[in-house]
Amino acid sequence: MKLVTSLLAGFLFAGVALTGCSTPTSSGNEGSSGAPKTGGTLVIAELSDATKLDPHKGTDIPSANVYHGKIYEGLVKQDKNMEIQPSLATEWKKVNETTWEFKLRQGVKFHDGTPFNAAAVKKTIDRVLDKKTASSRKDLFEMITEVKIIDDYTIQLITSYPFAPLLANLAHYAGGIISPKAIDEQGDKLGQNPSGTGPFKFESWTPGQEIKLSKNNEYWGEKAKVEKVTFRVIPEDSTRIALVETGEAQLAEPVPVTDVERVSKSSSMTLVRSDALGVDYVGFNLKKKPFDDVRVRKAINLAVDTEAILSGVYNNVGSKATSPMGPKVWGFNPNLKGYPYDVNKAKELLKEAGYSNGFKTTIWTNDNKTRVKVAEVIQSQLKGIGINAEIKVLEWGAYLEATAKGEHDMYVLGWSNLTGDADYNQYFLFHTKAFGNVGNRHFYSNPEIDKLIDAGRRESDPAKRKEIYAKAQEIEMEDASMILLRNNQYLVASGKNVKGFWMHPSGIMMINEVSIQ
Repeated sequence: MKLVTSLLAGFLFAGVALTGCSTPTSSGNEGSSGAPKTGGTLVIAELSDATKLDPHKGTDIPSANVYHGKIYEGLVKQDKNMEIQPSLATEWKKVNETTWEFKLRQGVKFHDGTPFNAAAVKKTIDRVLDKKTASSRKDLFEMITEVKIIDDYTIQLITSYPFAPLLANLAHYAGGIISPKAIDEQGDKLGQNPSGTGPFKFESWTPGQEIKLSKNNEYWGEKAKVEKVTFRVIPEDSTRIALVETGEAQLAEPVPVTDVERVSKSSSMTLVRSDALGVDYVGFNLKKKPFDDVRVRKAINLAVDTEAILSGVYNNVGSKATSPMGPKVWGFNPNLKGYPYDVNKAKELLKEAGYSNGFKTTIWTNDNKTRVKVAEVIQSQLKGIGINAEIKVLEWGAYLEATAKGEHDMYVLGWSNLTGDADYNQYFLFHTKAFGNVGNRHFYSNPEIDKLIDAGRRESDPAKRKEIYAKAQEIEMEDASMILLRNNQYLVASGKNVKGFWMHPSGIMMINEVSIQ
């Protein structure tokens, strides 16, 4: 009756598990001997502050890092291999092609004391689907037409069509179940006052400085081993690493690729290195000239030496990207090769498009040292075909807001797949309905791609789904709406006295089992 035995899970997640989402090559479990201890404060040094602690309105990893699996929990969750496991639902079954039934965990309370039950699940899903909520994650669940309460601890989700990735989407951070009391009382302020069922409670937030969580002593499952967690915002890379080196912090991320050797050889730190599901890319704003011309986009793809960037900027952390989704994502097309480095062909295409003398543009990025370096290298390479690009660096929140509005020309960003399924990359990066803050910041629109993505969502046969996504990726590569830089890999600096830490392949730090010796 549980998901792992269902036919859908068989094809949806077995494929992911078989292709693998590798566990860290080195982990925080290494280091000095001794039994793990409970208590203390876990300090995590982060590059960027959260923007909203609201699973329905958050669109960024720095925010999800704070609340996903910590403050909030979903009906289901993913383990290290991206396989679905019980969470607030203990078991489930597929009643028919459009109906899923979930048995809910009993005896669970939200942090504000409100009981968890079927009504709470319904209220949460109704909220994310409500137009007034204006959730950028609504499309994850737009196919749900009814949340039917069978009894206090049984609920059915009824969809308008057979939706293959539903269970994967429920494991997304937007599937976190919110206290109905908090929904009613906090309203638009919920992002500053979160209340879930997770192992940690929200304590305080000093914007731009730190967020504090405390252990939920009434948690229904295995309780956290540390008493408190502090997410400290440390924009300076060397300072962030130094905090772990000196013991003032226990974890720091991201680790700049230039600091790999420093962390690896440290007597006090361990480098946690794990393969990711996401890709790093440079997007074009297709709403602006000259990027509305595919010849210009192809020319820039040909003029950018991504292999040189992989080795020279990323220090060979990750691998060359050949598709808009990583090889660990279910539905990846392994037959694509990506664009070669060919300056002469790039010049020919620019001339054909009417830009034989090049043009001026801008490359936007957030205040991430590696991304800034990527922008600088691309700026230099584009000069070779007559394109003069100015680099514009913004703070993370401002960057997300501006690119969502389409104020940019070119932009450096990454896409972290949080479900392990191709639909997550395809819909949110390429569907016309996903413009802006939802994910499609390059404003790519192709009716044929929209049809393929919609078909992939509805198709229950895994082989046919793969064919659909293979075709979609071929067209997307031909349309060249982005420069694919690399398949990502996560680097975290961990104190050698840290035990039990692991990095979710989607980019979420998993700290529920962490202890500090």
